Amino acid sequence: MADIINLLPDNIANQIAAGEVIQRPASAVKELLENAVDAGATEIQLIIRDAGKELIQVIDNGKGMSETDARMCFERHATSKIKTIDDLFQIRTMGFRGEALASIAAVAQVELKTRMHNAELGTYLEIDNSVIKKQEPCQTAEGTSIAMKNLFFNVPARRNFLKSNAAEMRHVVDEFIRVAMAFPQIQFSLNSNSQNLFYLEKGSLKQRIIAILGQHYNARLVSVKESTDYMDVHGFVGKPETAKKTRGDQFFFVNNRFIKSPYLHHAIMNAFAEMIPADSYPLYVLFIDLDPAHVDINVHPTKQEIKFDDEKVMYAFVQAAVKHALAQFNITPTLDFELDPGIQQLDAVSKPFTEQQQAKSVNTSLYKSFTQANQAHTIDTNNSNLRHWKDLYEIGKSAPDTGSRAPREESPVSSTPVSSSLSGGFESRSSTASMIDERWQDTTIDQKVPVQVHQQYILSQIKSGFILIDQQAAHERILYERYQRALQDSPVPTQQSLFPQTLPLLPADAALITEMLPELQVLGYDLEPFGNNTFVVRGTPADIQSGNEQASIEGLLEQFKNFSTELKVNRREQLVRSMARNNAIPAGKSLSTREMQNIIDELFACSMPNAAPGGKYTYISFKLADLAKMFGA
Repeated sequence: MADIINLLPDNIANQIAAGEVIQRPASAVKELLENAVDAGATEIQLIIRDAGKELIQVIDNGKGMSETDARMCFERHATSKIKTIDDLFQIRTMGFRGEALASIAAVAQVELKTRMHNAELGTYLEIDNSVIKKQEPCQTAEGTSIAMKNLFFNVPARRNFLKSNAAEMRHVVDEFIRVAMAFPQIQFSLNSNSQNLFYLEKGSLKQRIIAILGQHYNARLVSVKESTDYMDVHGFVGKPETAKKTRGDQFFFVNNRFIKSPYLHHAIMNAFAEMIPADSYPLYVLFIDLDPAHVDINVHPTKQEIKFDDEKVMYAFVQAAVKHALAQFNITPTLDFELDPGIQQLDAVSKPFTEQQQAKSVNTSLYKSFTQANQAHTIDTNNSNLRHWKDLYEIGKSAPDTGSRAPREESPVSSTPVSSSLSGGFESRSSTASMIDERWQDTTIDQKVPVQVHQQYILSQIKSGFILIDQQAAHERILYERYQRALQDSPVPTQQSLFPQTLPLLPADAALITEMLPELQVLGYDLEPFGNNTFVVRGTPADIQSGNEQASIEGLLEQFKNFSTELKVNRREQLVRSMARNNAIPAGKSLSTREMQNIIDELFACSMPNAAPGGKYTYISFKLADLAKMFGA
């Protein structure tokens, strides 16, 4: 029988490995920037064309590579970081596995120029599909310049799965910010399609945060700094007023490596408990430094998910550090034990309590009620202040009721003795029913008026029984169809703001909004780019409450970025669904009778009133026959 197991050729093996490391242009950006940092660079330049699909180039002034190293760095598992197994548990560099450049060379056309500081000439390499096409000496600046062109040119299926340029650029900016935030002592710049998006000078961590996230954070950052023998935590958190409805201003770094940790994020949220709304996210940029032996960073190809040997200690320490920082800067509520100077001027404090005053106080009924046994509820009937209470009560009891509502009295049903209600048969039941009817005869309640249940559902009577409407799901369906019609032929009316607001956004969010501007304008948003990732909000859809413009756009962004569905929908559909979900009346909001009736009327005017866009039921009907069965009739 012939053998059937063979070794894969290197180029195919590299392409398979590249699927784990290089998933999109942003993945290559991360690896190339981290290599530049490891090379000891003090200036790093990132150049992007066509959101990285056409070109990703990183230029640094690091130590460069020799001719042999330049050739070897593209081999799989070729690394200068690990020589023994013990080195794997003492990693302090960004890259160490030797897979990044080999993976990049397997799915792109690569050009490398590098020169060491003490060398007269550098090395030029040209690689195509893991095959070296050219290697020769060249004149180049000290450091390394690596350019990868036409990403996934040889894997068309993977290239087809890439998102739009705006979406991919958002991921590229995210990776750039994460590396730049971790190393404020390095100068970074980002150029996209010949446009400078970032130029970050060397400086302190606070200066880097402000340069990336915006000048408006300058006076709103709280310093965090705690040290123990086990670990150190330092960085900044934002004051409660900086909390946003959208994620994006949250950064955790472990030994200068960006990580994603829902567990530690929960610790921060607990530290901010009761200071920010439950659906908001605080700003934080926190660095955790600890012995690499206590952390395993080799659990995920992107190294963004790591494991700690004692997560509970990490959780408690991070939470305590943030709470301490907020308390130090008087952010958390505190008790003020200092006496008000004005109290010292009161007679009760400044003047002596004479014996005559003491004797007078002892004889009062108020004093006796608190000093004599069982006298706490004593009422002095001789007190002139209480003398007329009985008359007032008698007047109130005998006064006729002039209001439209019946006087409040005990229910006839509850006041009837149990024995008589059981022995009286139909006669007692009919008399009780007539008393209840008389009680409600004078009311003006219309039985068909909708009723709100627990500020979440709307109960409405129909001929065959009644329906129970989910107010949020129903309003979401109404808005969804309204926005769909707007995109087709009838734009949503815009409510112009009396005072236009400026809306600063994260660079990634600004790129997303820029991509969606045409659709947003049709849907009623009047936005205009204002430079430096800022927009001017001149108007919002007419059905959005005035003054709520920023929260509306931030909520829309959050819904859009975290939109999930089993079906693959286009960007317009995703935007319409996100906008309907964000602007729908939430559960817990009290509605007037007119508002409830409007929801009912508009819901049943929809083309598909029975379900929200995501598939959730908008209402459930209850028939009289079914109700009778429930009661055993």
